[in-house]
Amino acid sequence: MALEKYFLNYNDTIASISTAWGEAGIAIVRLSGPQALDFAEKVFKGIKPLKETPPRYMRNGFLVNENGDHLDEVLGVWFRAPKSYTGEDVVEIHCHGGLLVASKCLELLIDQGARLAEPGEFTQRAFLNGRIDLTQAEAVLGIIRAKSDEALRAAARTLRGELSIKIAEIYDLLLNLSANLEANLDFPEEDIPFLPSDEVLKKLNQISTNLKRLISRCNVGKVLRDGIKVAIVGRPNVGKSSIFNALLEEARAIVTPIPGTTRDVIEGMIVYKGIPIIFMDTAGLRATNDVVETIGVSMAQKAFREADLRLWIIDGSEALTQDDINLAEELKTHPHIIAINKADIPQIVSPDDLREIAPDSEITVLSAFDKLAIEKLKERLVNKLIKHSAINEGFNATARQIEMLKNVLSCVDNAIASINMGEPEELVASNLYEARYYLDRLLGRNFDEDLIHAIFSQFCVGK
Repeated sequence: MALEKYFLNYNDTIASISTAWGEAGIAIVRLSGPQALDFAEKVFKGIKPLKETPPRYMRNGFLVNENGDHLDEVLGVWFRAPKSYTGEDVVEIHCHGGLLVASKCLELLIDQGARLAEPGEFTQRAFLNGRIDLTQAEAVLGIIRAKSDEALRAAARTLRGELSIKIAEIYDLLLNLSANLEANLDFPEEDIPFLPSDEVLKKLNQISTNLKRLISRCNVGKVLRDGIKVAIVGRPNVGKSSIFNALLEEARAIVTPIPGTTRDVIEGMIVYKGIPIIFMDTAGLRATNDVVETIGVSMAQKAFREADLRLWIIDGSEALTQDDINLAEELKTHPHIIAINKADIPQIVSPDDLREIAPDSEITVLSAFDKLAIEKLKERLVNKLIKHSAINEGFNATARQIEMLKNVLSCVDNAIASINMGEPEELVASNLYEARYYLDRLLGRNFDEDLIHAIFSQFCVGK
């Protein structure tokens, strides 16, 4: 592939600070490109030049300006292409951490002719040079943003290429089936072994099963990567903020007996069994003439729509109202769990009462003061989204990757339906061709500039 066709500055030598901004023990300035070593030699002075230092060996030296003044004592190391992070010649200069020295080092390198790297450009070059595929590149961002040990392990599995291997296995199965079908269509007179429809159907059903299993593992990884957003909703004064504080095990939200105390959306995060859970305490849902409370209700409705899961809190000591009935109707099309709160005082509302207005809902009875019940609630929330998938088998996956896999599954299922309905083999072959297209796009074998920039623009500068 002629990469210059897509990226006009692909042959530039780029530079950036690759460590976080601020005071620290060290800061690392990185260069990558054909002139990386030449530019570094102009600002790095050691007993011997970097060019005379074997790759991957640290060399002690000094950072010097255009007048030869020593600005800092530093370490320099270089990596020869293609055995580097980007697949190009890479140089790193390790200077003392600080607000000025790393910036000065970068400025000197740019004065020599290096270009300031764009966000994620080092990883982008690793992808373009074939060091990693697109799923592995996206896993790098997953490692950077991991919020828990399990999320980090899922990202590491993807970076090692385990997801890519699973995708490649499915691709090869589809390719072999496509080759057989298309050969029979294009060369019917040739003596090519014919694959009966029932055999094709058997193979496609197995591929469909493998895809569903892979999507399940990716969904788990996405939960580990992004966390579960749980909106705590319900009428005013049913104990939403008390439950919120109990789940976080700290007093984050103000709790009073006055209805409408919560006027804003308050967020808090915990990590439960390796899974980040972001709880959103919301204003009570009701009609109100109070201007401020109206804004709070609007924000609560927005949180309701954007959440992965809704935790509906019911005051078990009060009779159900029309607001409860309306909310039950709205929740029918959204993943949710119902918690009947205030179990420590006499109850009026029972699970049977709720099943009359929310027949398919999962219901639990608890008190905000019952720590065991709160722990069980956390377990229910996690199980509601990841079900029986094994957390330790999750792949760090993005929404884009899951969408591509679902597109592949749709194509395979369409091919199965075509065979079952006795439709022409051309339709089956067409579906398999489309499925392979999505897998190529998933791995980055088939891409366009917009896709690449959309992915790597999420990275920080220097990665």
